[in-house]
Amino acid sequence: MTVNKARLRKQRTLGQGTALVTGAGTGIGAAIAQRLAARGMHLVLVARDAERLEVAAQRLRAEYGIDVLVVRLDLSQHDAPARLIRLVRDAGVEVEILVNNAAVAVVGSVAEADPERMRALINLNAASVAQVSALFLPAMVARGRGAIVNIASTAAYAPAPYNAVYAASKAFVLSFTQALWFETQGTGVRVVAVSPGAVETPMNPGRGVGKRRPEQVANTVMRALRGRASAVVDGRVYAIQAFLFDRVLPPRTATRLTGKFFRAAATRKNATQSG
Repeated sequence: MTVNKARLRKQRTLGQGTALVTGAGTGIGAAIAQRLAARGMHLVLVARDAERLEVAAQRLRAEYGIDVLVVRLDLSQHDAPARLIRLVRDAGVEVEILVNNAAVAVVGSVAEADPERMRALINLNAASVAQVSALFLPAMVARGRGAIVNIASTAAYAPAPYNAVYAASKAFVLSFTQALWFETQGTGVRVVAVSPGAVETPMNPGRGVGKRRPEQVANTVMRALRGRASAVVDGRVYAIQAFLFDRVLPPRTATRLTGKFFRAAATRKNATQSG
């Protein structure tokens, strides 16, 4: 983890009205950070690519006149969440909104996957979401206000062969968030899971039929913060898909459909890499 010490000293009075966004360098995280900055919120931006984060931070400072603290951190490391909250506390930052967005995907069969890469995925997509939420939630409850947004996925609504570990990690995020939503009722803390489908991001590059843009997902997040639901799906088509997979189709049918989709995606990926 690296932090600009000079900037850190200048930002010890960020105070209230600060949002922390993980995976904020590109894609959905960057779009959410922009929406929050437009509301006048100060930001703590967390990602592995410090250079990209700093570029984003400079733009947001110039455009919105806010303070931005940049934290280079790999949240798949087991001690990273604890290091993150220590840094935030040392900086005197009070996090009003926490957005757990950082995630990775591994498309392909489990038999051909790298077990260490799978473990890192689970640490980032699931374990860090639970731990970071648990670390920041007590202060929100004590204040009687705050919000936690966990970015899940429509993959959370059905098993996904050839994307099995990612889908399972997002199912954890969805279930964990819905349970946390119930636990925080009456505390003044808003908790919600937002599930995008296919989105044009570095993890899922290129345009395609039905793909959403990061800015659209960010708009859904902002609406979800004002709502009461424990879980929200981004986009009408994906909301219908999630409903069908979760409530209508038999599990074997849903699994077969997702398996066909991701097997084709894995085949395309292998063809591209070998071409």
